[in-house]
Amino acid sequence: MIPFRVRSAFALAALLAAAAPGGSARAGEEAGATTAAAEKPAAKDAFHDPEDKKLDASEWLLDRKGFLPVPILITEPAVGYGGGVGLVFFRGSLREKETEAQSSGKRFTPPGIFGVAAAGTENGTAFGGTGARLSFKDDQWRYQGGVAYTDANLTFYGIGGELGTGENKIGFNLDGWLSSQQILRRLGNSNNHLAFRWVWLDLQNEFDEDHIEPALTGQERAARDSGIGLSWEYDSRDSIFTATRGVKGAVESLFYDPSWGGENTFQVYRAQVFGYVPAGKHVILGGRLDGRTARGDVPFYQLPYVDLRGIPALRYQDENVAMAEAEVRWLITPRWSAVGFAGLGRAWGRLDGFDEASDRDTQGVGFRYLLARRLRLASGVDYAVGPDDHAVYLQVGSAWR
Repeated sequence: MIPFRVRSAFALAALLAAAAPGGSARAGEEAGATTAAAEKPAAKDAFHDPEDKKLDASEWLLDRKGFLPVPILITEPAVGYGGGVGLVFFRGSLREKETEAQSSGKRFTPPGIFGVAAAGTENGTAFGGTGARLSFKDDQWRYQGGVAYTDANLTFYGIGGELGTGENKIGFNLDGWLSSQQILRRLGNSNNHLAFRWVWLDLQNEFDEDHIEPALTGQERAARDSGIGLSWEYDSRDSIFTATRGVKGAVESLFYDPSWGGENTFQVYRAQVFGYVPAGKHVILGGRLDGRTARGDVPFYQLPYVDLRGIPALRYQDENVAMAEAEVRWLITPRWSAVGFAGLGRAWGRLDGFDEASDRDTQGVGFRYLLARRLRLASGVDYAVGPDDHAVYLQVGSAWR
């Protein structure tokens, strides 16, 4: 889809995440256990925690419903810094939904969310779209999807780092429509979900006229693609926002074919797992493994790329990529924490085998502030250094998705 990170203000990110696969029941348990029976605070206290009197958005987030304008912040070196605005509609609040679940004895079901948004960046990239996340049948079924238009200015470094034009990189533009539609089914009362997904893209691609175009086939330049696939997800984290223990894992597949509206036949797969474990009272250790592969007549902009903090999107692309990342979070105070992280990624397949390909390493530091204690939602900033450049990222919740 759009190959760069988008971070919104904490309000939008928190409530959208509350409707994410595998997480809502846990969010309801955390929020409802301490808030549903409590008296609603006065408006003047909506942004302060009654326990420590510090800045806190728990009550405000738990009570949000109706229309809400929110800012969008983009921190991705591939397109430059940028921002925009969204308008989100919440069909009920988290507190109301938790109260309903407690009174009925049924599973917590997050409120439906609808939204529209538009944003742009300093290199001329712009996009706008609309989407929704809905739950049905006591959260046994989920829908999440959206449609967007994008005009993205990106950089192509070659498949396997080889352009074949004498250039180190070439700018290109992706202009058109994209759609992602997904239906999820919870397996019993477990933390497992199965999902059916349909992705449709109609993205015209043009390279900068001042450079020789790379040697790509017609299939690699295809604009219209349509893929359907299945995925499985497991999530046992103690918070869907800023976890201190637990694991999230997923296996995803998409099969693109002209039979359902595309131009090419190819497949993309992904398997990932990340988790957290306490190491004493004040230290949280995290680890992530992520592997992606593509087969067939894959458009160049759909090829997997090394996705690590400190490396621009699409910088290292090939038919296969693998990434490992470690993170240490030190809880300095109940509200503030320091973060250190390091990652390693490798892309291979077109020109080099796994053994011949080079590793790309990253490292960085950051900080977090606990914005919503009752939802365990922390936000902050990361500074990362990669093999070619450095970057700053605004983080809302976990840096891993």
